[in-house]
This record gives sequence, C-alpha cells and structure tokens, in this order.
Amino acid sequence: MKFGISYSTPYYGVDPDRIVAYARHAEECGFESLYLPEHIALYPGAMVGPYELPPSLPYVDPLDCLSFVAAATRRILLGTGVLLLPYHHPVVLAKRLATIDVLSRGRMRLLTVGLGALPGEARAMGVDFATRGRRADEAIDVMRLLWAGGEEGVSFEGEFFAFENLCQYPKPYGVTSLPIHVGGSSRAAARRAGRRGDGYHPGGALHPDERALQLDLARSAAAEAGRSAQALEYTRPGSIDMTVEQVEALAAQGVTRVVVSATSAEPDRQREEMSAFAERFSLS
Repeated sequence: MKFGISYSTPYYGVDPDRIVAYARHAEECGFESLYLPEHIALYPGAMVGPYELPPSLPYVDPLDCLSFVAAATRRILLGTGVLLLPYHHPVVLAKRLATIDVLSRGRMRLLTVGLGALPGEARAMGVDFATRGRRADEAIDVMRLLWAGGEEGVSFEGEFFAFENLCQYPKPYGVTSLPIHVGGSSRAAARRAGRRGDGYHPGGALHPDERALQLDLARSAAAEAGRSAQALEYTRPGSIDMTVEQVEALAAQGVTRVVVSATSAEPDRQREEMSAFAERFSLS
C-alpha cells in the first residue's frame, strides 16, 4: 500500500512557509506523495452536492504550488486531487506538466483529473458544461500524443482541439508519457479511468456495493479497450487516524494507495498527526 497526503489551502491557508513545512514534514515521515485540489473560480451559491462553497476560499493554482513544493523537497511525488481537466487547454497543460516533471526530476507522477461540478465555473472558462466529459477524453489523448511525439511532429483532429505537425519539448523526465489518474464518484468516471486512465481515484460517500461496481466497471472498460485491468491503480481517500485493520480492509478491496489529510489547520497538530500516522504504518 502507498500513502499520500493532501494539503488543502482553503482550510490550511496559503502561507508559503507553512506549505513548505507541511510538505517537508510529509517527506520526512515517508509519505509517498502530496496532493493539492483545484478550483479556478468560485461564486456565491456555488454548490458541490449538498454543500455550499464559500466564495472566498483560497484555492491556489495546484501546478504552480506543486512547482514551489518541488523546489523545497527532494523525494515526495506531486499530485492533484483533482485538476479540472476540461478547463485547461491540453497543449498548454502538457507543456506545464512536462516542465514540472523535468525540473523535479520525475516527480510529477500523480496527476489526477476530474470534470468539475460547478456550472458557473465552466461558463467562466468558456466550456459547455454538458460536453466537459468528451472534452476531457480528448484532452487526455492530446497530451499523450504530444508527450510521445518526435521531431517530425504529430497531428490531431477532434471535436474540440486540432493541430498539425506539432512538436513539444521538453519531454517528461525519462518517460514517454506521464501517468494520468481519473477522479470522480460516478460510473462514467470509472469507465473513463478504465479506457484512458492509469488509475482510478473515486471520492465521496459511496455505498460499498457501488464502490465495488465502479471498480469492476473501470477494470472491464480497461479490458475492452485492450489495456491491462490489473495495471490500473486504485486510490481512495482515508482518515489520518485510520487503523492498520482499516487499511488491510481497503487492500482486500483492491486499493493500492490511500490519501489522507490532516484534521487540524494548526501546524504543530498537523505534524503530530503526520508523525503518528507514519509511525503506525512504518513509513520511514
């Protein structure tokens, strides 16, 4: 089992010293990865399910913040949970991700993408909310094509993106493509993960039967697409006070990575929680 930890700027704050201290302590404790969420813009009345998001929540740009973290750490992998893929142009995004991966010497390896749940955010980005799934599928294809392409250039003709003989360098660090995990708690997200993802990262409060069904959907979609169902990583959120028995139960369900988060916004308490988790699971 691999263990990641998230840093939520809306609740922990955006002080750069605190972000660096959190990331460094997570690295010292032995956590595999650090995740950041994304919202590009909020507005009064924005709802995610039954919850209203206060419009003043300070969501930083996750990739800019991860670049900052990469410069202050040495080993910890960099992740998003989730990056709102339909709201990014894939040609620009492919360049940004490859740049971070090169400068961090291969640590931009846990990109997790989602569709976004706020219609007002989609409108602000000029994206038709109803088509964001197809747009995300195309964006994944575009980025992988650009990363793998050589000096002869690559071409693409899709519903949303098109180009001819395009070359993009630098390439990701030592690989032909960066892993792309798919987040979301819907059956469509599970199928997307199987068809195009390197991993599936569902969230939300799903019934165990629905979780199992979605994992089966992801694996069957992978097999139908001629991809390895067993190679699909399965990441789940967890509690920082979870027990060894709870993690063993997740492993029995096929989970390969658990991502936790500190419950406190107070730095000393955060460090205590991380250290206790690391000791409980012998991370370092």
